This record gives sequence, C-alpha cells and structure tokens, in this order.
Amino acid sequence: MNRSEFLGELEKRISSLPEDDIRRLLEYYAEMIDDRVEEGLSQEDAVAGLGSMDEIVSQILSDVSLSKIIKQKARREHRLKAWEIVLIVLGSPIWLSLIVAVAAVIFSLYAIIWSLVVSLCATFGALAGASLGVLILTVAFFCNGRLLGGVAMLGACMILTGITVLWFFLCRISLRGVVLLTKKIALGIKYCVTGGGK
Repeated sequence: MNRSEFLGELEKRISSLPEDDIRRLLEYYAEMIDDRVEEGLSQEDAVAGLGSMDEIVSQILSDVSLSKIIKQKARREHRLKAWEIVLIVLGSPIWLSLIVAVAAVIFSLYAIIWSLVVSLCATFGALAGASLGVLILTVAFFCNGRLLGGVAMLGACMILTGITVLWFFLCRISLRGVVLLTKKIALGIKYCVTGGGK
C-alpha cells in the first residue's frame, strides 16, 4: 500500500470523527510517511512500518472520547420526517422499556464483576490483618516464654503470610482484567457508534 492508498483508507475508516480530527490525523500520518521516505524507505515500506490499519484505527478510536464521537454522529444524521417521528413516539413504550431493561442487565453484570473484585480485595485486607495479628501473637508467645506455642504461631503466621501474598497477586490480576475489560467495552461501544471503523 502506498502513501495515497493508506491515507485514503485511513480517511474512510475514521470518517465518523470530527473534520478537524480527521484532517489533523491525516496530516500526522502523511508527515510520518514522508519522514520515513526521506530516511530512504520506499512508500510501501514506510506504510508497512506504521502497523496494520486495524491497529491504527483502534488506537485512534481509543484516544477519542466517546461523547465526541456521538456528538459528531448525531450532527451527521438525517433530519427525521413527520411519519418517522410519529412511529418513534408511538413505539416508545416498547423500545424505551427494552433499552432500559438491556441497560439495567448490562449495568448489573458490570456491577457484579466489580463487586467480585472488591470482595477479593477486602479478603486480601482481612488476610493481611490476620497475618499481622498472628505475628503479634507469635512475638507475645515468645516473650512470655511459651516456646512451643510461639513456634506453632510462627508456622501459622508463615502459612497465612504466604496465602496473603498469593491473594495479593490474585487481586492484582483480577483488577487489571476488569480495567482491561472496561477499556475493551468502551472501545467496542466506539466501534458500534462509528460503524466498526470501516
């Protein structure tokens, strides 16, 4: 793909963005290709070095706010005719209740996922507190001369600390996963609003 083919395809894929953003992005990528050509690469190699079109469009959409995309999409929509408005109003009891129901289900699933993460983190806090409490008891046992009880408490403290460390990594992985899921959902909504970037 040469420079003009790349810029034409990019313009087509980001056509749902505001005109200023499209112009700015096209200028940016044109300049990037020109710089690589000046360094001695062919146009095809310079374009290939930028990455795949899907990756570039995905990165662009992830950088643009969802509200900006929706506002631009709403501006470009056609004006409704009288009969379309009548149908929308008459059908509103059905479609509005369906939209509210779908939104409620999606929100509740999302809330459940976050509540599981919060529960994992709360359990980690409880394990960490218990580890500290057992450590204090271990010191108290040794200070009172109860060596056998102190050794038993030290073993319990080590086991509990190991479980706490493992639980910390579980919390960290789950939190990263939910944050990544949130980003993917936001990007998916952007793709739906923009028509899939194609």
